[in-house]
Amino acid sequence: MKLVDHQKPADERVAAAGVMRAIFTRPELGALVGAVAVFLFFALYTEAFATALGFANVLDAAATLGIMAVVVALLMIGGEFDLSAGVMTGTASLVVAMLTSKLGWNVWPAVSAALAIGALVGLVNGVLTVRTGLPSFIVTLGSFLMLQGLNLGVTKLVVGTVQVRGVAAAPGYGSAHTAFASTVKIAGADFRITILWWVAAAVVATWILLRTRAGNWIFAVGGSSAAARSVGVPVARTKIALFMTVSTAAALVGAMHVLRLTSAQANAGIGQEFQYIIAAVIGGCLLTGGYGSAVGAAIGALIFGMAKQGIVFAGWDSDWFQLFLGALLLVATLLNRYVRRRAEAAPK
Repeated sequence: MKLVDHQKPADERVAAAGVMRAIFTRPELGALVGAVAVFLFFALYTEAFATALGFANVLDAAATLGIMAVVVALLMIGGEFDLSAGVMTGTASLVVAMLTSKLGWNVWPAVSAALAIGALVGLVNGVLTVRTGLPSFIVTLGSFLMLQGLNLGVTKLVVGTVQVRGVAAAPGYGSAHTAFASTVKIAGADFRITILWWVAAAVVATWILLRTRAGNWIFAVGGSSAAARSVGVPVARTKIALFMTVSTAAALVGAMHVLRLTSAQANAGIGQEFQYIIAAVIGGCLLTGGYGSAVGAAIGALIFGMAKQGIVFAGWDSDWFQLFLGALLLVATLLNRYVRRRAEAAPK
C-alpha cells in the first residue's frame, strides 16, 4: 500500500521573503550601499581612483580609523561612548617616543608600556562610569581634557617643544616597524600592514558579537542594563572590559602612528574620536545602544577612506570632505532608524 505524503511543499515565495527580510534588517546594509555608491562615483569621476595606487591610498587612510571604529562600535552597542579615544592615540605615541628617544628603551617594551597605560585609562573610565552612574560622555570628556593637558604639558616640559623625535634610532625599531607599520608591494603599489590589523579587528569583533556569550552580554547591556542585570549578565564587568578594549586599541593605533612617522606630536589624535563614532554610526550602530555591527563599522571607515582620497584624486578642496561627512552622518542616522524599525517589526 503506497503512503501518500499530505505535507504541502514549501512555498518558495515565503522562503525568498524571509531571506530578503533578513538582508534588509541587517545593520550594515546602509553602509554597504553607501560604500558601493561612493566607490562608483569616484571611480567614474576620476581614473586614478580605481587603480592599485588608488586602492592603496584608500585602504591606508581607512585602516587605523577602521581599527578604532570597530572597537568603538562594540562600546556603542554596549550603550556607552568614549570621547578620550582620539587623544589616547596621541598619548600612546608620546609614551613610545619619550621612552625610546629620551630613556633609551627598546621599542617593544615601550609599546607594551603604552598598551598598559591605555588599558589603565580604560579601566578608570569604565570604573568611574559604572560606579558613579555618570554618563560616559561626561566621564570620558574629562579624560579627554586631562590627557590633552598632560600631552602638551609633559612634552613641553621634557623636550621644550610639542614634538618628540628619534624613534627610528631606538633598538627594536626595525622589527616593530615591520609588525605595525611596514608595507607590502602589490601591483606596483605599497599596501600597509595596518590593513591586515584592521581586517583582523573586524573578524575578531564580529566573532565575539555573534558567536560568544560575551557578545550576547554586550547587546544585552546596551539594550537595557537593568533587564540584563536581572537575568545574570555581569553588566559592570562587561562595560569596564569594553572601555579597556577601546583605550588599549587606541594605544595600539598610537604606536602604529609613531612607528610609521618616527616622531610624535603632542596634539595628535584630537578630534579623531568623533570620526570613530561617525564611522560606527554609518556602519549601523545606534546612539542609544543595543544594536550595531562590527563589519558595518569597518565599512563605515572604508567610506571615510574612499571619500577622503577620492576628493584628493578629484582635485577638489579638502574642505568639501567635512560637508560630505556631515551629510553622510545624517543620512546614515535616518537609514539606521528605518532598518532598526524593520528589524523590530520582523517576526521572531
